[in-house]
Amino acid sequence: MAFFFAQFLTGLANAAALFLVASGLSLIFGVTRIVNFAHGSFYMLGAFIGVVLMDLLPGHVGFWGAILLTGLAVGLIGAVVEMVVLRPIYRAPELFQLVATFGVILVIQDLALMIWGAEDRLGPRAPGLRGVWRIFDEPVPKYDIVLIAITPVILFALWYLIARTRLGVLVRAATQDREMVGALGVNQAWLFTGVFALGSALAGLGGALQLPKGGADLLMDFNIIGAVFVVVVIGGMGSLPGAFIASVLISVLNVFGVTYLPQSTLVLMYVVMAVVLIVRPYGLLGREEVAGEHGQVGAPETPIRPYGRKGMALVAVLLALLALLPVFAEPFVLTLVVDMVVFALFAASLHFILGSGGLVSFGHAAFFGGGAYAAALLVYHTGTPMELAFLFAPLAAGLLALGIGWFCIRLTGVYFAMLTLAFSQLVWSLAFQWRSVTRGDDGLVNIWPAEWLSGDIAYYYFALAFGIGGILVLRHVIHAPFGYALRAGRDSPRQAEATGIDVKRVQFAAFALAGAMAGLAGGIFVFSKGSVFPTELEIAKSFDALIVVFLGGVKTLAGGVVGASFMTVVEDWLVRLEYWRLLLGLVIIAVVIVMPEGIVGTLRTLWRRLRHSDEEAV
Repeated sequence: MAFFFAQFLTGLANAAALFLVASGLSLIFGVTRIVNFAHGSFYMLGAFIGVVLMDLLPGHVGFWGAILLTGLAVGLIGAVVEMVVLRPIYRAPELFQLVATFGVILVIQDLALMIWGAEDRLGPRAPGLRGVWRIFDEPVPKYDIVLIAITPVILFALWYLIARTRLGVLVRAATQDREMVGALGVNQAWLFTGVFALGSALAGLGGALQLPKGGADLLMDFNIIGAVFVVVVIGGMGSLPGAFIASVLISVLNVFGVTYLPQSTLVLMYVVMAVVLIVRPYGLLGREEVAGEHGQVGAPETPIRPYGRKGMALVAVLLALLALLPVFAEPFVLTLVVDMVVFALFAASLHFILGSGGLVSFGHAAFFGGGAYAAALLVYHTGTPMELAFLFAPLAAGLLALGIGWFCIRLTGVYFAMLTLAFSQLVWSLAFQWRSVTRGDDGLVNIWPAEWLSGDIAYYYFALAFGIGGILVLRHVIHAPFGYALRAGRDSPRQAEATGIDVKRVQFAAFALAGAMAGLAGGIFVFSKGSVFPTELEIAKSFDALIVVFLGGVKTLAGGVVGASFMTVVEDWLVRLEYWRLLLGLVIIAVVIVMPEGIVGTLRTLWRRLRHSDEEAV
């Protein structure tokens, strides 16, 4: 019983830093509606800045003063990021800011590497708190007890700020209705900057507070961001008490999971989140999310039409060039084009449900990697011919999408996105830990195509036929009555239901089709590379597809394809450089600011303006 209690106290102490970071993210999302994936980067900055300040400021006052100064410094950095990167794109499609925050992650990663180097930094011990206290004869670090005592104080301070001050009134009002706050004369720009700075400062404080327990390293941003989003979603988006309860719940469960069920630690928090969202779709203390437009912000969307003669001629020319490419291109170029086709089909499948259905999925890699693994497992364990295994890839991914979609479709917005992420992590954990079947992180190797497709040119045409064919199928479906029904459910679900459209059933079918097409991309991928590893199921893979869809233009049919091609070429060129993340992040931020409608959307707008000016001149 004593050991059990000591473990519980350890979980409560771990919840302190997690709550600070999660409360900051919850505030930022509640007011600005930004899904800030760079929040973990501010946590990392807090750790590194805290180490530097603690070395400069010795003693009790220096230690705690360094933590407060770290919060102020990170808050100032957050304010600069908000004003320079995010403020210019608040009127861009909803969730478009997510792409910008991804660029911020890459920039901060390489800047931290340049400034502090690649070595981990050990955090200093808190003065006067270096020993342990024995509780029921079990040693409990003194610093853990202090963290347990500090956490409720922080919660009370945040509650008082939000509930009893003018700033808190504005924050709560903006959470409920941003447009009305602006109509009442409140300067929304500075309100957003202040809230973003406060949220960043809380993340920085969390990074500094955990230093005596964990230190600072360049991976801590990615290590905590998943847990932070899980906490915010379990507690309910925008709910500080909910974030506190969820922080304690997740931290305590993780401590006991490591002790009694270590195999579960990779996915335990995602399992908890999935259970909570299935039972309470808006989290423990959350409220029903106001339907976000997810790409429909700003001017009404121009009705989607099939390509005219010029558009079809341009596509035909592009396809002819791709068909003639093996005549004059080197094998490396063919391999690069196959990679582009695979990524384009993967992105197009996500764009299908995001752009036309308004369904933002953070777990789409489950279907890409699921299709790749399905084909590879058949070949590896049963010796199934490549042709049959390839056809099984989209079928297996489609069935997986049906199973996951059955739970997810009844949710909306960020809650839908996070539940897809939870299921994606479960699939990844299965591939990573079921070594007897999947070989774990060793992957499945020697999964090569049939002999008649063994040559580079033969497989190039095979990948081109199925990759481009899959993209054309998705475009055809978008222009079919099913596609119009899907967009009707996205734009106005109540009116769509009133006209007889079963919105949820249409979305469910679209989700399954998108999963099957992602699985088709996975099938092409596994036979082009000859292997598949759990990395194809990771969160980063899903976010890669999400980012290229927004970069290309979520309101355009070609956005996913163009964004995927753009990212493949740019990344292939930049990775040869030492600080390629910094450059790639700056490129992404520049594209987001200069082209707020995405690459295709902005070019289309410019073309229309040129045509309009020419007509006026005539």
